Amino acid sequence: MKLEEFAIGQEFKTKSIQLTKETIMEFAREFDPQYMHVDEEKAKQGRFNGIIASGIHTLAISFKLWIEEGKHGEDIIAGTEMNQIKFLKPVFPGNELYTIVKVLDKKVNRSLTGILTVLLSTYNEKDEKVFEGELSVLIRR
Repeated sequence: MKLEEFAIGQEFKTKSIQLTKETIMEFAREFDPQYMHVDEEKAKQGRFNGIIASGIHTLAISFKLWIEEGKHGEDIIAGTEMNQIKFLKPVFPGNELYTIVKVLDKKVNRSLTGILTVLLSTYNEKDEKVFEGELSVLIRR
């Protein structure tokens, strides 16, 4: 979809993805090796009583789910900004996440491109919001 095809207020629901302990730990070992993500014994003694996903992992999953919807297709040029990033609830192994994407704004910035801003709101299988963040992209008109 090109910039003009998106409407402010429009919403999209992505498919869902289930997280495993192995995928949580694998991501964290590479990108966020804190104990609550990689050390089961220490994590059991912590606030969440076990392994939780890195917030950065949750953000990446939210972005992946949106991109896999294919709404931008090859019309997207690049990401430009992320704002209001909020990690609202822990994500545990076994949680199944999906994202609701709401179009917040669209602006023409050149004759052939514009900026599309969406709100990514990610929920677990209990419909509890676990993540929220605004994403802006440079997109063709």
